[in-house]
Amino acid sequence: MAQRVVVVIDMQNGVFSSPRFDQAGRVAQINRLTERADITLFIQHREGAMCEGNEAFDLLPELVQPAGAHYVTKTACDSFWQTELAALLKTLAVAEFVVCGCATDYCLDTTIKVGASAGYAIIVAADAHTTADRRWVSAEALINQHNEVWASLLIPGNVPRVLSTETILAEWS
Repeated sequence: MAQRVVVVIDMQNGVFSSPRFDQAGRVAQINRLTERADITLFIQHREGAMCEGNEAFDLLPELVQPAGAHYVTKTACDSFWQTELAALLKTLAVAEFVVCGCATDYCLDTTIKVGASAGYAIIVAADAHTTADRRWVSAEALINQHNEVWASLLIPGNVPRVLSTETILAEWS
């Protein structure tokens, strides 16, 4: 069986200082994934007060952080941009991973598109990512729209799969 790898993006105190859609439900789904994963990678955004040593940079306390988890710090929406993520995935022999976290319309969207274009087989946990309401659209609408967009990206031979957490866990059984 292939490795079960989960990449969790920006589930940090500072990110959640403003309301996010279904925070408790999304955290619960992420925890279900990380508890069953062989490898978990946490991506943390560094910007302003969200820097190492500051509580805003820390992951949400309700997140399960498995022993042996890996941590990558980024400074852009793209988790691959000027980070060690690609090198770490290569070292761990990871070509496929599940992605979840925050924010749907920024860091997840960019990371999914860049990662898929780079050849990674990406599974989006459709019910394990979140964002905030935006000026012109609700968070829930953004989540649903992005799930639809990712499932139909024009990347021949490598369209991301968008699956519920339940389906992902069933595939891992």
